[in-house]
Amino acid sequence: MFTSFLLQLLLFSVSLIPNSSAQSAHDTVTDPTKRAEYAFTTLQTWYNASTGIWDSTGWWNSANIMTMVGNLAKTEPKNQRLQKLAARIFANTVMQAPAKNPQPGIENEASRGQDVNKTFALSNRTDPEDWLDGFYDDDLWWALAWINAYDITSNPKYLHLAEGIFAAVTKAWPTRCGNGGIFWSWEEEYMNAIANELFMSTAAHLANRMDEEDRKKEYVAWAERTLDWFLSSGMINERGTINDGLTEDCENNDRTTWSYNQGVILGALVQLNKATPNPTYLALAACIAKAAIIELSDVDGVIHDICEPECGGDGTQFKGIFIRNLQILHEAAPDDAYAEVININAESIWVNDRDGNAFSVNWAGPFVRPANASTQSSAMDALVAAIAVH
Repeated sequence: MFTSFLLQLLLFSVSLIPNSSAQSAHDTVTDPTKRAEYAFTTLQTWYNASTGIWDSTGWWNSANIMTMVGNLAKTEPKNQRLQKLAARIFANTVMQAPAKNPQPGIENEASRGQDVNKTFALSNRTDPEDWLDGFYDDDLWWALAWINAYDITSNPKYLHLAEGIFAAVTKAWPTRCGNGGIFWSWEEEYMNAIANELFMSTAAHLANRMDEEDRKKEYVAWAERTLDWFLSSGMINERGTINDGLTEDCENNDRTTWSYNQGVILGALVQLNKATPNPTYLALAACIAKAAIIELSDVDGVIHDICEPECGGDGTQFKGIFIRNLQILHEAAPDDAYAEVININAESIWVNDRDGNAFSVNWAGPFVRPANASTQSSAMDALVAAIAVH
């Protein structure tokens, strides 16, 4: 076992670009890859090698940061330093992070008396139960992070871990609304958009990574079943955007149209269309994306959530998730409107929301102190997306 000090040396000895706190030093940087790499160097000052997660933010947020790290690595497949650093972060996090799970094992209370599927349980901290905290959206953020880690490293243990997490979450199906969908948490008190979008996205992602046709079909079936339920649930409002969840009477609760609820479904539909092509999937994604752009953008085209600047530890992450998935949709179905939104937001982040190479919650500016790993990684989602559309 490495000591904390040795882990820090291991993880940071391959830093990409020397960091600088001087604002003027990087004012003239226009290359999107260099911008993202400067931001990444700052992000890693929050990475705690002894815990495997990023200080200053939470459990599910660190899963999202993992996904962003993977996406950055995908933009530079020939950059061996970046590939090795990403792989080391994945390897360290899979070993260390379970100790930081805020509620390990709590989901077992909801499944007492049921047969617990141990098919995917592995050794070396890749037992899916290590990653379950009672909130199914948290669980699935980690599943998507490990799928991305598999994409970068081709290490099957990450894919098996994601499968195991997904298998555990299937026990939350169905809810009391329409005999389908999953609950938000083990307490089974709320049916919301994000948990079900993530469930569909994870199933579709897994489908596209299965060699065995029967297993692929099983994941496709889960994704299609979830989409059918989601579309019938009423969470998509008359404006074409998605509200937070359902009432106890199984009606749209008309709560906030958070940016991440408009984003995760885009990536889910792209992956589902890849697994089983259907022209309605990308058409639906386009409708949601364009409705969201209208609803979330200010007059300059910068994306906002209603909570700004007091978004707490969770809301600061949402916009990056939207832009990340908008870029995924743009890659599958290119549209100048998507590229414009990505570029406008990445540019505004760099010009208006930067202190040194740190970024805060308001992408339109001014910089709001303090920045943290959540605000930094969310901004980085936009910077990384800009690399892809550059």
